[in-house]
Amino acid sequence: MYLRKGQGPHVVTLPDGTQMSRADLPPAGTSRWVARRKEAVVRGVQAGLISLDEAIDRYDLSREEFESWQSAMSRHGTNGLKSTLLQRFRNG
Repeated sequence: MYLRKGQGPHVVTLPDGTQMSRADLPPAGTSRWVARRKEAVVRGVQAGLISLDEAIDRYDLSREEFESWQSAMSRHGTNGLKSTLLQRFRNG
């Protein structure tokens, strides 16, 4: 896959030792958000692969939406990002 030159690193090492590149991020303009894609964006921002402002612009997110993903992921892991389990986690 061809990666355009852009700001920031092209590959980062995550806390678990795996590497993540810009190619691992969802395509710009993604509108169908599954847990795996949400996780990639949150991990990318946390690792410095992409800035929060760039993620918000690239994926047309609100800051509150991103922060809710980040909060759910820190409390419940990837399962917290699944919309089918979202109601259960909010109530319990």
